[in-house]
Amino acid sequence: MKFEHEQVVDQQKDSWNNSSAGWKKWDDLTMDFLKPTGDMIIELVDPKDGDIILDIAAGTGEPGLTIASKLKSGKVIMTDLSEEMLEIARKNATREGIKNIDTRVCDVSELPFADNSFDAISCRFGFMFFPDKLLAAREITRVLKPGGRMAVSVWNVPEKNFWLTAILAAINKNMGLPVPVAGSPGMFSCAVEDFIIGLFRQAGLKNISVTEVKGKLPCRTINIYWNIMTEITTPVVALLSQAGDSMRKNIRRDVYQAMNERYTNGNVVIGSSALVIYGEK
Repeated sequence: MKFEHEQVVDQQKDSWNNSSAGWKKWDDLTMDFLKPTGDMIIELVDPKDGDIILDIAAGTGEPGLTIASKLKSGKVIMTDLSEEMLEIARKNATREGIKNIDTRVCDVSELPFADNSFDAISCRFGFMFFPDKLLAAREITRVLKPGGRMAVSVWNVPEKNFWLTAILAAINKNMGLPVPVAGSPGMFSCAVEDFIIGLFRQAGLKNISVTEVKGKLPCRTINIYWNIMTEITTPVVALLSQAGDSMRKNIRRDVYQAMNERYTNGNVVIGSSALVIYGEK
């Protein structure tokens, strides 16, 4: 329902705005963590001089800024629900001397662009949070030019992403979370085999491929891991906001125990796995 969709979007916008300070604080570490996925997206969309490229759910600016830096002509338009996140992206662009970018605050389900506007489209770790993923896929395809390239990334299955499941398991143990409704927004909502492939096909895309990309979250210490996860990981922040002080202490205790058991040498560098899905219009 449209009303429910708007409620979810409004909640997400508030959440991302509220966590923008944390993203700015940890920008260097998180961008290093996410760089392999961004690099694969860039390789697949293959930016060419003169291209007009759309980067959806741009956050603090990547991979849109790197794409823009590769273009001698052309530009990148970066969209996000959060004005505060895009403000960080604009400051990053200024610091890096990147001028061929523009930003727009908008919902992916109602993109303010004409049909067939973009030569390529990127979206790094946004699809999992879209309330209506098929509508989003169709809307993105609508603004892509015929022959245009699109690449998106989503997180792979929980078993390959201990960086996230370590804290989610502790939260679930202490809070007894209900099983998520199928298709609802969430970090692993697109991890089902061939899920995004199906969306791409329904949206009319072709030459679809899937690539697994592995990464490492270089926290180094458990304290840094805890701080990152509780300051910028929006679903975690939202859940912990519902926990009282005692429950939060228990969650923290369980997270530290899980980390100590796995990283006995104290060097917390956590592996991750993402899927990058490519398609053409």
